[in-house]
Amino acid sequence: MRRSPGVHTPGFRAGWLMVTLLLAGSILAGCVPSTPRGSMTQAGPVPDDLPATPRADPLQVTILSYHDVRPDVEGAVDADRYAVSTSRLVEHFDWFLAEGLHPVSVDQILAARDSGAPLPDQPLLLVFDDGLRSVYTEVFPLLQLYGYPAVVAPVGLWMDAPEGWSVPYDGLGELTAEDLVTWDQLRTMQASGLVEVATHTWDLHQGVRGNPQGNEQPSAVTRIHDPATGAYEDDASYRERIRDDLSRAAGRIEEELGQRPRVVVWPYGEYSQVTDSIARTLGMPISMGLVPRPHPVDDLSGMGRFVITGNPTVTDLAWYLRRSPSAVSPVRVVHVDLDYVYDEDPAQIERNLDALVERISTIRPSHVYLQAFGDPEGDGTARSLYFPNRHLPMRADLFNRVAWQLRTRAGVSVFAWMPLLAFDLGDDTRNDALSVLRWEGDRAVPSRPDYRRLSPWQPEARRIIHEIFEDLAIHAAFDGILFHDDAYLNDREDAAAHPETPGRLPTVRERTDALFQLTSEVMETVRRYRPEARSARNLYARVVLEPESEAWFAQSFPRSLEHYDHTAVMAMPYMEGARNARRWLGELVRVVAEHPGGLEGTVFELQSVDWRKPAPIPTAELVEWMKDLERAGAIHFGYYPDDFIQGHPDLWTIRSALSIERDPWRREHP
Repeated sequence: MRRSPGVHTPGFRAGWLMVTLLLAGSILAGCVPSTPRGSMTQAGPVPDDLPATPRADPLQVTILSYHDVRPDVEGAVDADRYAVSTSRLVEHFDWFLAEGLHPVSVDQILAARDSGAPLPDQPLLLVFDDGLRSVYTEVFPLLQLYGYPAVVAPVGLWMDAPEGWSVPYDGLGELTAEDLVTWDQLRTMQASGLVEVATHTWDLHQGVRGNPQGNEQPSAVTRIHDPATGAYEDDASYRERIRDDLSRAAGRIEEELGQRPRVVVWPYGEYSQVTDSIARTLGMPISMGLVPRPHPVDDLSGMGRFVITGNPTVTDLAWYLRRSPSAVSPVRVVHVDLDYVYDEDPAQIERNLDALVERISTIRPSHVYLQAFGDPEGDGTARSLYFPNRHLPMRADLFNRVAWQLRTRAGVSVFAWMPLLAFDLGDDTRNDALSVLRWEGDRAVPSRPDYRRLSPWQPEARRIIHEIFEDLAIHAAFDGILFHDDAYLNDREDAAAHPETPGRLPTVRERTDALFQLTSEVMETVRRYRPEARSARNLYARVVLEPESEAWFAQSFPRSLEHYDHTAVMAMPYMEGARNARRWLGELVRVVAEHPGGLEGTVFELQSVDWRKPAPIPTAELVEWMKDLERAGAIHFGYYPDDFIQGHPDLWTIRSALSIERDPWRREHP
């Protein structure tokens, strides 16, 4: 989106061009996020009979992550929300038996991957995190009784803690050595043939300083910030720290138990391709995260797990596991300019951030699209960035801070809103050399009808783009990327594809393909460090309503549906000059619905400002548009921009239309 240059008042400065694990607070405690993705938090109704569990894909395994098991857990309101009562665990085991769910071993999973050995129907892997004493006193006798295999994942440093040691632990206050399993007990369990001992790392089960503001973030995926020097841990030091930790953890297990671990269970479920690669070189081919989903056995990296919380009944557990991975929860988006949070005064930044977080917490959207680039001129071109990087000035080291606060305090998924091509490198000669080009006679010259854009056909430009996104993924925790509407090429571009042949331009298909390919490659780069990152891309509404306009934008709506997790269509009637906004929106939804997966894959982004005047659009009108979208069949929608400083749209009015509390799939559930 392109913001009107020179207009800086929040709510009036922005105009569109043309036509996302929750981790608890700023200090990490316990084993998993305070509200892990897909976890359960309150009991639902219990029917008299349970329907049969749907048959799972035999090439997938469902992993259940348990923690403490105690006889005295107080229903669903125990102080330790991850604790399960012993009697409830018996009910779970009985249900597995009755429903034909088959707990399997690590050996069976590796055999299925390596030689295609069959797994039983509905395979389960039971994992008990943190190495709490109850895994021996309460769980192990039940494993023996039922003959169920399981994985136990202790934290190395905790196992060898000195006398008087303790650590803060979610739900238990302080965890001491008396609360943990001993090496002798692990030996006994391993000798039974039922228990595989994994590592929960040596000392990565903690938060480390992740930004100048002091947020503590998961150690395994965070480059440590040094407040004394203002510098971040470099890549070599980071990799050495992870390798040393895993090597020490694996070596200690081998020393005590005679066998190195084959499984690493990443604390807080946070991992990357970098950490997994290091683990594999140390003999751990299986790694586990915390995304709740069945996992294919042909890829044992970052295996998804269902975290058991709230001491769930069998009915609640069944509901949790049976939800189809294809079930669609409505996405509700608030699109935020980080330029509004920024101020030269750090204290004012924090006040602005508090106001934003409080507002988002009240509105309760599912997602925030958060600007990660500096655009004070309001023209949509990134001349600075809000994170450390190799190529552009850093306006402030702010994106990670704001994204973290929104994710942990407001409970939303945060997508980094970034240009794909529109980067100003601060050097006119270099900008021109790497620019999208058009022909003037037999001369190829920079093409700048609006944005400055780097050419997807210039290898050096592509390298810069990749490195910018790599730096973002290294230095910030987020849930996805929203590609800005600068990702277009018009019908006179890009001469850089054929610089030696005057007048020759790429075909429409070649231009469209080039942008799809570049976004795919960028997402591959991002996922090296943020493996669960999702993708979204802004698309002009005209591309949806007039498919032939692909020739002018190199954008294709049906192919975007196939290519991205969501296509964020700029559903902005006044920007499009619509005479009847509601009728125009209805037609847009109708056309989207004609495409397979159109409604499921499209986020309709409404405008909260009429940039023709400019003036805010009344909140009542914006809400009526949202109701119109829903009545027409739209599933996902949101708006841009949110003026959290001036309070537009009206807080409680917009909350009534946008809050995810209206989503039945998001019912509270243990």
